[in-house]
Amino acid sequence: MRTQGIIGAVATAILVASSGASAQPTSSLTGDATFRLYCASCHGPRGVGDGPLAESLKRKPTDLTTLARANGGTFPSDLVAQVIDGRKPAKGHGGGEMPVWGDAFSRSDERTPVTERIARLVTFLRTIQQP
Repeated sequence: MRTQGIIGAVATAILVASSGASAQPTSSLTGDATFRLYCASCHGPRGVGDGPLAESLKRKPTDLTTLARANGGTFPSDLVAQVIDGRKPAKGHGGGEMPVWGDAFSRSDERTPVTERIARLVTFLRTIQQP
């Protein structure tokens, strides 16, 4: 029963996100706007893993503000892009609970190329790193 609720919540988040329910035109989404639209429901508005869906997930979403710290002080841009687009499997990301955003982005009506959208998101994530 819990799994059905999680699947339903994630499916709803994906549908809302892909429906273009943004105040900005989809072709001009910044990394910050992309994060809020696609990622904040699980990772939280500040990226610390405390989004409204976080409690319903089996695995707590990653605190995205500590990626550089966990990588010796260097933000791992390539690795982050690979996790987002699905080339690099990560627990909870691309599994039953977390969509592979490269696939989801490619199916949306967004006119910006998938690689550019992911690059904008990676750039935003670099800006929220904590020392």
